[in-house]
Amino acid sequence: MTPRRATAAAALTAALTVLAVPTATAAGTPDAAAGAPATLDTLSRFFARDGAAVTRDAGRPRVEGRAVPVRVLSPDFVGGRAGAPVARVEFHASRAVSSDGRKASVWTARQGANGWRVVNIATGDDEIRYAEEGARRLPGGTVFREPQIDAWYVHRGTRVLPLDEDAVRAVGAGGTTLAAYRDRVAAAYGDKLPGTAYARRGAAGGYGAPAGPAPGTPGGPPAAAGPAASTASAAAAVTAALAASALVLTGALRALRTRRRRD
Repeated sequence: MTPRRATAAAALTAALTVLAVPTATAAGTPDAAAGAPATLDTLSRFFARDGAAVTRDAGRPRVEGRAVPVRVLSPDFVGGRAGAPVARVEFHASRAVSSDGRKASVWTARQGANGWRVVNIATGDDEIRYAEEGARRLPGGTVFREPQIDAWYVHRGTRVLPLDEDAVRAVGAGGTTLAAYRDRVAAAYGDKLPGTAYARRGAAGGYGAPAGPAPGTPGGPPAAAGPAASTASAAAAVTAALAASALVLTGALRALRTRRRRD
């Protein structure tokens, strides 16, 4: 974990600026939603607030490249279901860049038949950066995140390679086999999947059983606004796997980065 990430968890309560979530017009694709005029206007406000000395005009943003699917470790894979992929898509992310070079990640999710909507904007571009790094390290592979330890990997065939230092600590610099990786995550999280006693206690990730879709996720209500929003919900507003899949999140707080919801 980088020093920026390590300090972000401790500083998040004071540093996080939770912004109101406006109603967004649905679009036919993630790229269309991320590049819509309303999104660009929101990004201008986001970048202006993100830098105290930067005006809204100075933060005039652009969206670069195509949206990438963001995958997280699948509970079906952890549970050993035959043929289950190692990860599943939770949302898409697009890289936004301000005029002074700062970057943000625009998260979009499909909301049923209503098309794609922007559900979050977060500082930094980890989702896109790791997708690019994975394509270089293992062309044609699947990039995914193990949210419990904030580790990023790329998988292809029987190989799993680490993309950041958290993943290196988990599987070694040379990576591991897919079978060995499954054995590791099954040992770590297998007793915390949906339907287990751990999940029924509401202990998974520190969350009780949700009554419906998580705030900010497809089908759920708007993400919470105001200082009462918790650090956990701020980090997990869109990543439904963290709560809905009931995979353990005991390492999630140290994995929090300075992330801000969109204005």
